[in-house]
Amino acid sequence: GRNWRRARLAGSAVLMAIALTGGAIAFGAARDGGTAPVATSSAVDPALLASGDLATTIASLQAHLRTQPKDSDSWATLGLAYVEQARTKGDPSRYPQAEKSLKRALQITPDNDQALAAEAALAAARHEFAQALTYAVRALKQNPYSANALSSRIDALVELGRYDEASKAADLADQRKPGVPVFTRYAYVRELRGDVKGAQRVLQQALSTATSKGDISYVAAQLGLLAWNQGDYKSALDYYARALAADENYLPALEGRARAQAASGDRADAIKGMELVVSRYPLPQPLVELGELYEDRNAKGDKEKAEDQYALVEAWIALARANGVNADLDTALAAADHGNKAEALKAARAEWARRHTVHTADALAWALHVNGKDKEALPYARQATATGYHNASFIYHQGMIELANGEKAAGRAALAKALKLNAGFSPLGARTARKALEDSK
Repeated sequence: GRNWRRARLAGSAVLMAIALTGGAIAFGAARDGGTAPVATSSAVDPALLASGDLATTIASLQAHLRTQPKDSDSWATLGLAYVEQARTKGDPSRYPQAEKSLKRALQITPDNDQALAAEAALAAARHEFAQALTYAVRALKQNPYSANALSSRIDALVELGRYDEASKAADLADQRKPGVPVFTRYAYVRELRGDVKGAQRVLQQALSTATSKGDISYVAAQLGLLAWNQGDYKSALDYYARALAADENYLPALEGRARAQAASGDRADAIKGMELVVSRYPLPQPLVELGELYEDRNAKGDKEKAEDQYALVEAWIALARANGVNADLDTALAAADHGNKAEALKAARAEWARRHTVHTADALAWALHVNGKDKEALPYARQATATGYHNASFIYHQGMIELANGEKAAGRAALAKALKLNAGFSPLGARTARKALEDSK
């Protein structure tokens, strides 16, 4: 029965993605709240690109290219618009369309910096970060002031775990092309290195300079996430409210608000909000979060509802891989707690072989732990927290692994630290941390 249920849900996820792909262009009615910078082409009114109406932008580009098929800038813009649509819709089937458009742009003009920067964005979206870095560097050789390429270079270095280089890249980008895309990345590099106040200061500066609705919602949501990570739920909810005042449909803010509501004890509104998010944005993280909210509530039928969410995660991962997305980190994180533990470890090892970041170290540590390999897990758990990044989940994982290795004092200290930092970091994880502290007295 469970396997049949998973198969049925997998089919539903695929059909949903197909409907998103066909419907977005056929009707052009949906508005996307994404704020990633889009290269301006002479084929499209720049105001249209800034409006966030990607479906209309794509339709306009397609119409233009039917009459001007050798306009490489427009092919590049179309490719980047597809990347953004894939990101904001949670629809990886857009990536092959982006790839075709960008290939066409580079066939027409091999050194087109817009197309090279868009290739970097596409590679990053597919989690091919070494390739993203290569394209970003090539684009910057053609145009040292390309905001897209500067931003993608920072992203790639961060996701490859090259944090010192990412910090220097952020400094350079700030000198060459200051603005919201650079400010938000600059802040994240600071946060990863433990400088929360510095990250907050940069984001507040970005918010004070933001003028478009898209930029305001994006930066306010980033400030909300930063506040939530520090356990400041009131500030988080205030920032999410500001983001939603700018764009009431901005999905990251809706997701963040639901997460902050759950941490504040408002479970009913949190579940309602997260249900809305996954109905529009069926990506692994909100699906897992909704599943855990159901498990935490534990009302009649909630166990089955939770399993449905985890099954949809598996379906999304399969769909992502079919469209060229490296989904090993998503697999490891979801499967370690809610799926095939052996598969989680396999995926985490594969991801660690590609890149050494705090996130991959944490995923590998936890996958090793749930597979009973705690001695091997401990160095990775400590590496995940070594930069000073204030992430309660990472610290919780480290504490549980330390307890499993017999390091009682260190484990208890880590669990207490995680709960002090963000007592609502996870409805299930926080409960487990409190129980482990009680049991280890």
